[in-house]
Amino acid sequence: MISTPEIIAISRLQMFEPPEGYYLAFSGGKDSVVLKDLADRAGVKYDAHYSVTTIDPPELVRFIRREHADVQWERPEKAFLTRLVEKGFPLRHRRWCCEEYKERGGSGRLVLTGIRATESVRRGKRTMVEICYKDTTKKYLHSLIDWTELDIWKYIRRYDIPYCHLYDRGAKRLGCLFCPMQYHKHRQREVRLYPRYAAAFRKAFRKLHASGRESMSRWSDGDAMFEWWIGDGHIDESDQQIMRFDSEER
Repeated sequence: MISTPEIIAISRLQMFEPPEGYYLAFSGGKDSVVLKDLADRAGVKYDAHYSVTTIDPPELVRFIRREHADVQWERPEKAFLTRLVEKGFPLRHRRWCCEEYKERGGSGRLVLTGIRATESVRRGKRTMVEICYKDTTKKYLHSLIDWTELDIWKYIRRYDIPYCHLYDRGAKRLGCLFCPMQYHKHRQREVRLYPRYAAAFRKAFRKLHASGRESMSRWSDGDAMFEWWIGDGHIDESDQQIMRFDSEER
């Protein structure tokens, strides 16, 4: 039996379908695979795009390659770690990375996203249809805005939709490795799970520390700075103004 959330989501997709089709923002996570499957079931026109961050978990990257060959890969001008050395590291409340790596693309289009209100307090304030405040030619349709996590998993099970196995290993959300929005114990676990990525981050932090910026002097070296960043130190609100660097963060 088709569920009510599914019926409503399909109705929304069909109602707002633009003549040129949707720009479907695809991350490879559970919400994205449901959104893409719903768009197929709704029979609407779309082109799906994956914004390459260069620091997504390798399991997620392989999943997208294997299961969603039709998705277009949008690659950045520079790798994330290169930009980290140039701009400074992102913080929980001052992140330049999402805008630069996750939110690009879709100008002049109606963008489909898998955003859900229950994911966070901030997303709970979002509306189903929005205009991008930095690019007013771009609009968003969050057709899953009122879905719960349980709704997502019920849909995946009902239609036996392939999903990234990282969820089976305990992941709640998928995204960039060592993301400052994640709980610090999760980031530290990722350091153990992905030693090659951790080594690359340490190397970038050493370069950042060697840049000679005045704000770097609070750490003895790049390794100490990385340990502070990967831990819970950066959550302290008093540190937010100190670590702004030269970025144009929100």
